[in-house]
Amino acid sequence: MNVAFFDMDKTLFAVNSGALWVRRELEAGHITRWQALQAGCFVLLYSLGMLPLEGAILRAISTLRGLAAEPLRERAEEFFQGCLQAVYRPGALLALKEHRRAGDRCVLLTASPSYLAALVARDLRLDGYLSTELEVDGAGVHTGRPRALCFGPGKLRLASAFAERDGVSLAECTFYTDSYTDLPMLDAVGRPVAVNPDQRLRREALRRGWKVVDWGVPEPAGSPSASPGGSAPSLRAPP
Repeated sequence: MNVAFFDMDKTLFAVNSGALWVRRELEAGHITRWQALQAGCFVLLYSLGMLPLEGAILRAISTLRGLAAEPLRERAEEFFQGCLQAVYRPGALLALKEHRRAGDRCVLLTASPSYLAALVARDLRLDGYLSTELEVDGAGVHTGRPRALCFGPGKLRLASAFAERDGVSLAECTFYTDSYTDLPMLDAVGRPVAVNPDQRLRREALRRGWKVVDWGVPEPAGSPSASPGGSAPSLRAPP
């Protein structure tokens, strides 16, 4: 049994959950316009190469200091159901089915926090998830620090430990991602796959002869080919 690791934003999903989360939190009044602007600046600085993405993630986590964990978990579930559950890429769901038929384990590997990763793993009935873990004190309040950062080399460390526990070599595993920042993990697996990749990853994948795939976007709600609950439910694993 081998392992297929899946990135989340722009890979399993056709959207970036972080950007959608900030917008929803602003609309609901959970963050201020200044906080939303700060989040947007972190993303802009990263896109201009002026701030490593790890720095942007750490800055974002630091803004949670003093917030109770339980309300955030509840908002994450509402966010998932309202904004993400219907935007799985069709090709991602088909890939999950193919790996299940082959007897592989399917594992989410994402920099997103565990509050959201756990919901995705449950919804798709994945065999596990590896994600950023937020530090919470004894009173159930965020400290503003990560307990584990699942990004770049951190993704590789967590995936390596997972594979080792299962007695699997990463050389026999598959990893799907859209992002050049996942290069350490792509280098380590035997089957790296670039999914709707960003420009840097597309160039690197073509240079190295890695597989490049287009997993498409979900049908708009209400279209004739979309199921009543969106395109995802009919392709998920049976209970």
